[in-house]
Amino acid sequence: MRRPALSATCLALAATLALPACGGGDDEAAGAGSPAASDAGFPRTVEHAMGSTEIPERPERVVVLDTGELDSALSLGVTPVGAVTTAVDDEFLSYLAEDAEGIEVVGTIQEPNLEEIAALEPDLILSNSVRHEDIYEQLAQIAPTVFAADLGDTWKENFLLDAEALGEEEQARELLDEYEQRAAELGEAIGDPEATTISPLRFSGGVIRAYQPDSFIGTVLADIGLDQVELDAGRSTFAELSPEQLTTADADILLYSSYGSADESGEAAVVAGPLWPRLTAVAEGRAYAVEDDVFYTGIGLRAATLQLDSLQELLVD
Repeated sequence: MRRPALSATCLALAATLALPACGGGDDEAAGAGSPAASDAGFPRTVEHAMGSTEIPERPERVVVLDTGELDSALSLGVTPVGAVTTAVDDEFLSYLAEDAEGIEVVGTIQEPNLEEIAALEPDLILSNSVRHEDIYEQLAQIAPTVFAADLGDTWKENFLLDAEALGEEEQARELLDEYEQRAAELGEAIGDPEATTISPLRFSGGVIRAYQPDSFIGTVLADIGLDQVELDAGRSTFAELSPEQLTTADADILLYSSYGSADESGEAAVVAGPLWPRLTAVAEGRAYAVEDDVFYTGIGLRAATLQLDSLQELLVD
């Protein structure tokens, strides 16, 4: 992919911008607008998947290139100037939409627009090597760029990495501690979560994805203590099942959704088919349609917390 050229004028403007700081605990302690508030802990060097990156000042114009990074930034009270959308929707994920209002769209996860990113004059770019390793060097010429090594089940590590780049480590650790305490409390409220099997299913392109413990939703279910159905996946994140293999994912509880419309994903046909009512969870009224953006497309602290909210209502209240 061709590297965007940055003019001297553009670079000069980026160097002289003086927008309000992202916010957080350091700002409150030192006083908004003070040198200590804006520069505490900076410059700093962040080690990440692609090497090390020096961040000279607390970032104020952040661009994020995946759903997890957008979730992380907003969870930390940082509103990026630019972000990408998914391939099936030109809007930001529903559970982030309100806080993401006003953020400039800079392409999709699959195809970030380098020219639009450069035009925003960012001082930090966040993504991961799974999605964008091939354009890292081009991004790094635009602004300091920090990449997580993986995504999904590594969301907690990624959150802490993003927080380090943003100068919000202390807040991030506090938020993670709160989440983990809530997950443990939900497990206690369920009573004996290990005695309850659960199967997270997602319909996508005519295939059924049975998500495994080494996935984002898998980590949330593990934090609660629920026993997940494990299949020979051939990959760590999910097993791909044909509609005829649906019963191999049988469990006490099903959590299902569609990536895109139910007709195009294959959900509508499977739910109307002969095997669906044979599933234990369906027969016992414990098959729950859940929001795809929260349970599968979104990755991060806010999505995980919303999963706890939903599961509290479905399994306890």
